[in-house]
Amino acid sequence: MKRSARWAERAFVVEGLELTRTAMASGAVPEVMFIASGTHQHRGVAQLASAALDRGAKVFDLAPGVAERVSDTVTPQPTMTVFPMCDTALSALESLTLVLVCVDVRDPGNLGTILRSAAAAAADAVICCGTTVDPFNPKAVRASAGSIFHVPLVVMGSAGEALGALRDSGVRRVGATVAGGEDYLALDWTLPTAIVLGNEATGLGSEVIELLDGLATIPMPGRAESLNVGMAAAVLCFEAVRQRRCAAAGGATPTATRTPGTVSASTMPAMVEPTPSEASA
Repeated sequence: MKRSARWAERAFVVEGLELTRTAMASGAVPEVMFIASGTHQHRGVAQLASAALDRGAKVFDLAPGVAERVSDTVTPQPTMTVFPMCDTALSALESLTLVLVCVDVRDPGNLGTILRSAAAAAADAVICCGTTVDPFNPKAVRASAGSIFHVPLVVMGSAGEALGALRDSGVRRVGATVAGGEDYLALDWTLPTAIVLGNEATGLGSEVIELLDGLATIPMPGRAESLNVGMAAAVLCFEAVRQRRCAAAGGATPTATRTPGTVSASTMPAMVEPTPSEASA
């Protein structure tokens, strides 16, 4: 299913038993399930098909060879299930304390990793804006390992719209940059914060940086020039988790003694690996 068709129908395809189980366990209700030829007698397939039928889904057996032609994976999965899109409006979310904002993140694998990190860190939302790859892209869905069903997902048009709404909600906006920002350990991550992540090749543009309240950098004493954007998101998310758990336990916020100030708006690359980006599907 192409992006235009996904958004026209407000539905997307989940391939495989485990991802489908995860989706249904989260409360997502399948619309249609397609079963590859010769796999219906498999116990896991039969049980999942029965559960889908119980929830009102239609279940169809595919003719031999059809799954191989339409599957997005190299090795076709036994099931392909259509679910309604699970995005939400930013205005529907309250008490935001940790949000990840993806601005022009083009690789679906990276976006899936960001969704997975956000879900693991119990983030309040992931916002996709600008030319960020469609989060319902099959590769992004697989890379999320089901986390697309576990973290609130917001899809917006421009970065300015998203960052403006976060400002109005009292959320600090901190951009991830490979150099020149505050040491991420010196920031107080107990404050309501949006981590803003940029494009794999070009980073956060100056027009986005001008809208931020600051920039954060992960020091890298080794020879690598940068971190993958998904890895950087995980590091920042779990520093926020660490500080918040410490604060909840009654300890002092474990940051450096200096007070982080607002970083001037200058053009800096985002904290991402300098590899060509993959076009959105």
